[in-house]
Amino acid sequence: MPIEFAKYHGLGNDFILIDNRHSSEPVLTPEQAVSMCDRHFGIGADGVIFALPGQNGTDYTMRIFNSDGSEPEMCGNGIRCLAKFIADLEGEKAKTEYRIHTLAGVISPELRSDGQVKVDMGLPRLMAAEIPTTLAATDAKVIDVPIEVADKSWSVTCVSMGNPHCITFVDDVSAVALETVGPQFEHHPAFPQRTNTEFIQVIRRDYIKMRVWERGAGVTLACGTGACAAVVAGVLVGKCDRTTAVELPGGVLEIEWAEVSGRIYMTGPAQQVFTGCLSQLSVVS
Repeated sequence: MPIEFAKYHGLGNDFILIDNRHSSEPVLTPEQAVSMCDRHFGIGADGVIFALPGQNGTDYTMRIFNSDGSEPEMCGNGIRCLAKFIADLEGEKAKTEYRIHTLAGVISPELRSDGQVKVDMGLPRLMAAEIPTTLAATDAKVIDVPIEVADKSWSVTCVSMGNPHCITFVDDVSAVALETVGPQFEHHPAFPQRTNTEFIQVIRRDYIKMRVWERGAGVTLACGTGACAAVVAGVLVGKCDRTTAVELPGGVLEIEWAEVSGRIYMTGPAQQVFTGCLSQLSVVS
């Protein structure tokens, strides 16, 4: 069966978007998504995102399969791309704001007139049981806690944005061997559901650099939920302001952790790259 798709990216974090409004289940299996994400034998992407019918009063439902076939709860760059994709599908009927059901809860992206997408990412979750991690008691926060990874002790702070994040501050992000250290963080026994890992270099209190190893995708050019988690961690350890620019290899995200409401707001771009139709879909072994 031919599969129509659109390719989008948010700061280089790229996704295949599929119109799945006719069914409440993704039209592809995780194995087929892996094949589509293959950059040599497929289209190439960090993940496949499906726009499904809404649930419980929401406009749409978001499902995503990572490039390794795993399913994360949510994706910050991905939901900005999904919002643009939905608006492109709806054309003249498009709204400027949507309520989207995800496995991390209801997320509300807003398409701004300047082309940026601002997303209400909800409340960060800070207790060890919510992340989840065994680095602290279930009802305690994980702030500046030591962990042994790759024969080195790292000081980490853990945050859930609906998906797990482990943040560590370093002197120079360019010196981190992500391909070596990242998988060891992701699969560390302290994280029973694995984890995303962010390495942060503070330039100023309102400007940080970040490199990320994403759970299920590896090295990516940007991670929206990771940028949110990094700013929360920076505030918790006294290194960042509540409104901070996060520079990633693919570009800059603006993150705000509102003091009164406690909600996280992420603002950044999402762009269509191309559309197409895959006439034959096989599984790359």
